[in-house]
Amino acid sequence: MLELIRLAVRAIVGHRLRSVLSMVGIAIGIASVILLTSIGEGTRVYLISQFTQFGTNLVAINPGKAETMGLPGALGGTTHKLTIDDSEALIRIPGVDEVVPVTFGMARVEAGGRGRSVIVYGATAEAPEVWKWDVQVGSFWPPGDPRRGPAQAVLGAKLKRELFGNESALGEFVKIAGARYRVVGLMEPKGMFLGFDLDDSAWIPVSEAMRIFNLEELQEIDLTINNSQVLDEVIERIRVTLTERHDGKEDFTITSQAAMLEVFDNIMNIITMGVGAIAGISLLVGAIGILTMMWIAVGERTQEIGLVRSIGATRQQVQLVFLTEAAALSTLGGLLGVGVGLGLCALLRTAIPGLPVETPVFYVVVAVVVSLAMGLASGVTPARRAAGLDPIEALRAE
Repeated sequence: MLELIRLAVRAIVGHRLRSVLSMVGIAIGIASVILLTSIGEGTRVYLISQFTQFGTNLVAINPGKAETMGLPGALGGTTHKLTIDDSEALIRIPGVDEVVPVTFGMARVEAGGRGRSVIVYGATAEAPEVWKWDVQVGSFWPPGDPRRGPAQAVLGAKLKRELFGNESALGEFVKIAGARYRVVGLMEPKGMFLGFDLDDSAWIPVSEAMRIFNLEELQEIDLTINNSQVLDEVIERIRVTLTERHDGKEDFTITSQAAMLEVFDNIMNIITMGVGAIAGISLLVGAIGILTMMWIAVGERTQEIGLVRSIGATRQQVQLVFLTEAAALSTLGGLLGVGVGLGLCALLRTAIPGLPVETPVFYVVVAVVVSLAMGLASGVTPARRAAGLDPIEALRAE
């Protein structure tokens, strides 16, 4: 086997330019596969991390039944009200841990002569527990009747910084949509979530948000399930309870975080495989290049083949020589492509820090194995041609 590898290396070194060009074709294909699959995998990991930061036992209920478009109430669905009474009915369902009625809208928040238009969320005191998002300084307002919330507010980290700078905001007053609220807490920094800056937001009691936004219904009800093993059972109880409260109509949409994560995971896996397959076309082109080169090599080395056959080499041995040469070419090209692909991924991370790029070891191993397989497949036909030559006729060839 070592002798076969030695012969293959000599043949490759003997035709440097042609060998390099053949390897470049495979290298481009492997680099493309690694780069595109790394971006796809990075996007999948990013999306999953974005949603799992709020926990996996989270369930959201929106008004309107999601039809074929999957957007509740937005395109074709019939929208009906979700109320605070609905949220209070859900907390009595076995298996439901905490419930938060939610509404939101854009409003101007002002303090000390400064002001910003941000998203203002209306929620209840259970919000930090349900959303897995702690208050860094101070606290949320105390639990109580969701219909009569106190005139208190909690600010996001960025909003606090823009309004108060380095000064303490606790106990100070802000105006939200013209109404006066005392700041009782500051949320821990959370960063961006699907393009929204969560730190540039404010939270007030849901009753206050419904008042300033002139709303009669909730835009969402979020709740947590205390045991993921019974998630489906609890969701069915929620569906039955709300259907009964809505006169037998299922005019709402229930979305569990676990189901959403599974859908995202499946979609991104398909996309990753898809872009990998597209990049694999470059591998096919590289394989055709190796096949062409090996076919030409057989023609150029006809006398050499006749000589080794005349001194006792078998057809299998001749075939192995050319197969080894093709495999060595493609494997070297594959390793070169892995290096280039990983280098491009590192360059992208440096040049575009926000771009999610994740290279699984599995893809790197598969890339090298595929390059070897492509080389063997490309070398089969030329190797058979070489092994099939008649020794006497091959020695006569010029």
